[in-house]
Amino acid sequence: MTQQRIGKKTVRDIDVTNKKVLLRADLNVPLENGAVTDDTRIRESIPTIRYLLEHGAAGVVVCSHLGRPKGRDEALSLAPVAGRLANILNREVLFAEDCVGEQAAAAVGAMPRGSILLLENLRFHPAEEANDPAFARELASFADVFVNDAFGSAHRAHASTEGVTHYLPSVAGLLMEKEVQYLSALVADPPKPFAAVIGGAKVSTKISAIEHLLPKLDMLFLGGGMANTFFVANGVDVRMSLVEAEQVAVARRILEDAKARHVQVFLPVDVVAATAFAVDAESTVVKPADVPRGYMILDIGPATVKLYARELRKAKAVIWNGPMGVFEMENFSHGSTGIAREIASLQAATVVGGGETAAVVAMTGLEKQFTHVSTGGGASLEMLEGRELPGVAALLDS
Repeated sequence: MTQQRIGKKTVRDIDVTNKKVLLRADLNVPLENGAVTDDTRIRESIPTIRYLLEHGAAGVVVCSHLGRPKGRDEALSLAPVAGRLANILNREVLFAEDCVGEQAAAAVGAMPRGSILLLENLRFHPAEEANDPAFARELASFADVFVNDAFGSAHRAHASTEGVTHYLPSVAGLLMEKEVQYLSALVADPPKPFAAVIGGAKVSTKISAIEHLLPKLDMLFLGGGMANTFFVANGVDVRMSLVEAEQVAVARRILEDAKARHVQVFLPVDVVAATAFAVDAESTVVKPADVPRGYMILDIGPATVKLYARELRKAKAVIWNGPMGVFEMENFSHGSTGIAREIASLQAATVVGGGETAAVVAMTGLEKQFTHVSTGGGASLEMLEGRELPGVAALLDS
């Protein structure tokens, strides 16, 4: 998989000496009782912050969203994130109690040379998601240069991802560059044989990605709730399992298209079926056609993991997007974690879409065994669909 330039200027292409930099990072991390429970995204933002300071930036003003607040919500304050960022960097990180307005402007104005300031949650203001020009202009007024390193938000045309680019010279950060490089290179020119493992609850959310990938693929492995719709397309009764009835014809078309293109499609040969969507539900491992009445499919079975593992060993490149079952429940997580371990062991280029798939990988502790684990679920999916991300498109061309 050859690395290629992303067609956009990055921090390496500009001089940040004596300039204040507005850095859009993706610090949308999980919190529990006011503490960060997974700092992966914070750590991924560190190389760009260090690069800017090492190259003489007058200061780095970091902005991000956290969660989906409706107005100001102290439970979704970025204050704990500032603390964790300071711990990782082993240096002070200043915090502004708002992202715009007098408080923010005063905090930016008081920044000592070479310091880091984290602004409060952008989404405390509806103007962020509305891509309001006045809000974007005010954010831009805090800096001389804009660096977008928030790949996880690059598929959204918000004030902090697209709006600010109208007011400042705008380039990609090191994480943004890495994400776009890996995903675009894999889809544009994959080593062969090329395999995709696609899961998740619904076919409807993955159709575009499958259709875009199909002409490049040699093997397609399906799992998760979406596999049920493909079972029905093949005439299998999956009882109480989740099925998108309106997508059955689409699933049938994908199977026909794959056959015409000589793409091998693998569906689960055994499944874990349970009486309820619950941790303590009675469950059994059966063939998809043998799901008992009153049961629903909630995971792929052990024979499927073995089959997929054996066939995946033939691949030179693998893209994985979507869990194989209800991995949040321990008794239905084994299919997903099993596939994670098998892909991690491959002698191949292995790229994982973000979101839930990255969460599965994190459960195994094998992140470093993959070629690349994306930080952006929605953004990586849209790249796999062949779509241009607004947050990337808005940056200066190289």
